[in-house]
Amino acid sequence: MLHWSIEKKILELKYTWKISRNASDTKTNLFVTVKEDSKSQGIGEAAPNVRYNETPEELEKQFDLFLSEHPEKISSLEELSDMLNRIALPHALRFAIESAFIHYQCSKQNKTIYELLGLNKPTSIFTAYSVPIMETGKMKEFYLENNLSRFRFIKIKVNAENAVDAIDYLSSFSDQPLLVDANEAFKDADQCIFFFEKIKSKNIQFIEQPMPSTMVEESLYLKKHSPFPLFADESITDTADFSLLKKMFDGINVKLMKAGGYLNGIRLLREAKANNMKTMIGCMVETSLGISSAMHLCSLADYADLDSFLLLKNEPYNLIKENKGELKFS
Repeated sequence: MLHWSIEKKILELKYTWKISRNASDTKTNLFVTVKEDSKSQGIGEAAPNVRYNETPEELEKQFDLFLSEHPEKISSLEELSDMLNRIALPHALRFAIESAFIHYQCSKQNKTIYELLGLNKPTSIFTAYSVPIMETGKMKEFYLENNLSRFRFIKIKVNAENAVDAIDYLSSFSDQPLLVDANEAFKDADQCIFFFEKIKSKNIQFIEQPMPSTMVEESLYLKKHSPFPLFADESITDTADFSLLKKMFDGINVKLMKAGGYLNGIRLLREAKANNMKTMIGCMVETSLGISSAMHLCSLADYADLDSFLLLKNEPYNLIKENKGELKFS
């Protein structure tokens, strides 16, 4: 019989993490453990996100709901999936539970996660590194202090007010390709197109989620006038209408915390590929446990944005080594 438990950890960040909608100096994540005996256990991570009305307190309450369904009797991934589909938990908690069970199965069967999931072994995972929103004049010092020249791509977080100045200044001392992430900051499509015109000479790979996910017509219009590829982030959660998405974006950012599990994350990545869209594996602020989970799916991704474990003052699991921007399992 299985034993399920949950633990909360407060993660201190090395610096203030600021994006267009909020800023924080700590993150509180939850860790689900399932075990049968002293030899076989699995742990999964949940990184709650206020954008999706997830809080640590709500996830703890929902975990009690999960326990009321008697998961100690679960004997297969199919049984667990049926239960999770029935009770509709928050996405981050669902991922923690599903991944904990899969990690437990890997422990019992002596398999890697990608083997159990029927995926190719991930190779050469080069992560982007994200620069949060900050005073423009402080960016070069931040870049040098954190030795960001070692990363293949730099992701820069922007809002509508600072975007042009921030990209201009970063481009003045870095020649790395930029991934520009607006986190839904632009509320006017023509303003966004004007922004694109201002930066079109820069070395930019793509723009991520410039407008709110609710602004569908505006995003359809924007794609027709964008000189850059556009990637969806907030516009894709655990479900996606690819017949519409491909008219709004050129690629998608899949985060397992939003997808609600390995299995659904794999489905989304494969459907995107089937619709000729580019793919990226992204993350919330997570430990190396959550990031290593995402790494197992990187054979399905064109880009990896899996740097958040490097933001932590005291990373608790040490499951990943990073060297010159390349991630490897410890």
